[in-house]
Amino acid sequence: MKLIQNFFMLIALLTGAMSCQTKNQSADMIITSAKIWTGNESQPLAEAMAVAGDTIMAVGSYREVMKFKGENTAVTDLGGKFVTPGFIDSHLHFLQGGLNLSSVQLRDASTPEEFVKRLAEFAASIKPGTWITGGEWDGKGWETLPERSWIDSVTPDNPVFVERLDGHMGLANSAAMKLAGIDRKVKDVKGGAIGRDEAGELTGIFKDNAMDLIFNSIPPASGEQIDRALIAGMNYLASNGVTSVHAVDAGGYADAIGRVRKNGKLITRVYIMETISRWEKLEKQVARDGKGDKWMKTGALKGFVDGSLGSHTAAFLEPYSDLKTDSGLFVNSEEDLYTWISNADKAGLQVAIHAIGDRAINTLLNIYERVEKENGMKDRRFRIEHAQHIAPGDIERFARLGVVACMQPYHAIDDGRWAEELIGPERIKSMYVFKSLFDSKAVVAFGSDWPVAPATPLEGIYAAVTRRTLDDKNPDGWVPEQKITVEQALTAYTRNAAFASFDEKIKGTLTPGKLADFVVLNDDITVIDPVKIRDVKVLKTFVGGKKVFDSEGL
Repeated sequence: MKLIQNFFMLIALLTGAMSCQTKNQSADMIITSAKIWTGNESQPLAEAMAVAGDTIMAVGSYREVMKFKGENTAVTDLGGKFVTPGFIDSHLHFLQGGLNLSSVQLRDASTPEEFVKRLAEFAASIKPGTWITGGEWDGKGWETLPERSWIDSVTPDNPVFVERLDGHMGLANSAAMKLAGIDRKVKDVKGGAIGRDEAGELTGIFKDNAMDLIFNSIPPASGEQIDRALIAGMNYLASNGVTSVHAVDAGGYADAIGRVRKNGKLITRVYIMETISRWEKLEKQVARDGKGDKWMKTGALKGFVDGSLGSHTAAFLEPYSDLKTDSGLFVNSEEDLYTWISNADKAGLQVAIHAIGDRAINTLLNIYERVEKENGMKDRRFRIEHAQHIAPGDIERFARLGVVACMQPYHAIDDGRWAEELIGPERIKSMYVFKSLFDSKAVVAFGSDWPVAPATPLEGIYAAVTRRTLDDKNPDGWVPEQKITVEQALTAYTRNAAFASFDEKIKGTLTPGKLADFVVLNDDITVIDPVKIRDVKVLKTFVGGKKVFDSEGL
């Protein structure tokens, strides 16, 4: 009798186990009839994918994936649409981008008259005393940089500090300078520049470190404004297929990101970077709280070597072609950079440093190499943000030293309109050397630098593959020998960008066990004419298996 009871108990246990196994294998969602670019080299393409919770269960053929269909599984036929891993923007200014969405828009103001008109109209729409910031003006093709005299008469009741689109130069009006306590007696600032006319009067232009003279007088945004900006920014990112970001300036508003998450409104995964001079603060924070989780993580530090090309503050080995007395500047000294980087590395923190000119990049590579020798071998993944103008002899050092090149391809088709005027026909050949870096086996991760450039990965892929400048004057590509393939550009926006933040085990490819972050496009960008990539639309964006953007719902 006891033997029979044991037999039936065994049958019950086995049946229960099989039932649990079947239940656990049921997907919440299955997509079929898709062309899925997985980013996984061992299985590059698939037609179906199953998702359970926030995780991918299976990727493969229709027959393989439908095995995971249960009674409550939602099955969606995508009708041949193209699917990629969620795009990861490896370099953007999260809060600034969100705030700028609601500020004056100056990027496409093509003339000084239009620049002034837009500021006048915006000032008339807001309360007196309200600061006007953002703007992202360009100014290329104008005879001179903008001056405060242009806008003082149309902004008498509002302090103004609008930045050039590269974020390394800004224009202040007289009201802003008065609030900042600045007049012609102000002293020059190390690592920056202050615009003055022939008579010594201030023009209102402030570059790099000198911008802090104005920034320090701008009142901080309220908590409500910050939350609203972050939510607006996330919705914008989702509409462009971006599911994760590396927020290079987020140390100061990490609490706000946490607040948005607590309120259930965080739909973008965020890698938070702190300012490198605050490495001790971050070291203590990580020791106390850890580095975070799949939604919010930290452990990285951002710093600067130099400025930007358009502002003549990128540091070059040779002078600018249009200004023989100027070869750019260092925002921070080499000694400070070495000290911060070495200490941060010893503390187990990742380092990501802005370097644009060839002198800045060479100096930073030298520091990285020195720190590696002194601190010993480990998986540190040093990053160079932008890496725009690499001296030919330094290209191979990225792969040899394991330095990740975090680049923004949209800048290439923007800067390509005018860069030759600044640095000549020979040096432009070493600008945005995407192909040379890929050929050298270096890790290249793509991003946008939003709001300096739009956070639109499809335009970034278009830029990297075609290198056709925004003015369409280079139909065969600007420095065409540096074009890369669509698959390489996709890799830079997905798998490599995940690697750049130590996240390759949980995202970056559509692989079983990884997060179900993916994007549905209306066309297959791997087969269409590359020129048409910029016209491809994001139809749906999913983060953790949940739809966070649907073009049909607009």
